[in-house]
Amino acid sequence: MKPLYKLAAVLLPLGVLVAAIPDNKVGVEKANPQQILAEVKDGSNLMTTDAVADMLVQKDPMLQLIDVRPQSEYEQFHLPGAVSVPFDNILSDEYSAIFDQDVKLNVLYANGTTAASEAWMLLRQQGYRSLYILQGGMNYWAETIMNPSQPPSTAPDDELAKYDFRKAAGGVLGGGAPMTVSSPAISAPSAPKAGAAPKKKRVAGGC
Repeated sequence: MKPLYKLAAVLLPLGVLVAAIPDNKVGVEKANPQQILAEVKDGSNLMTTDAVADMLVQKDPMLQLIDVRPQSEYEQFHLPGAVSVPFDNILSDEYSAIFDQDVKLNVLYANGTTAASEAWMLLRQQGYRSLYILQGGMNYWAETIMNPSQPPSTAPDDELAKYDFRKAAGGVLGGGAPMTVSSPAISAPSAPKAGAAPKKKRVAGGC
């Protein structure tokens, strides 16, 4: 099943989580279920691994990776520059400043898509807007960036270029020797204005 369909299957049943959020945790610009569903259906809440890799290689200051796994897993391994906000603490006021920004692209990730999708749902319901989910999580990151499959020589030029980019980016981001990375026309989502609430290794697991 493609990552987008997996994500939709996870997010659609999460409406019950929205109703369970205490009133004092809900921002003044609360996103309604129709808005959230529309974002899930059109995939506008996803950030591809290629786009994230490109922003990391370019050292784009707009990118902010947020690791929602347990702190112990974050300490073992995490994506370059990521900050740790464990899912159990996602609604804590302690972390509100991380999400309450109108210039950052906040990209949530876990090993798979479940935990990041649930975190995205809860935060969007609070009103945070500049939020995305890393497509496929760290497992898909390992598959596409750290260990990409080489296409046949007869593949279209754009597929060959994408492979070359992924191979080079993986070398840079995996701590290897510096390489020249040419991005194959990858673009990240535009950062919407935040409507915020107050104040190679394949990773084990699928959350």
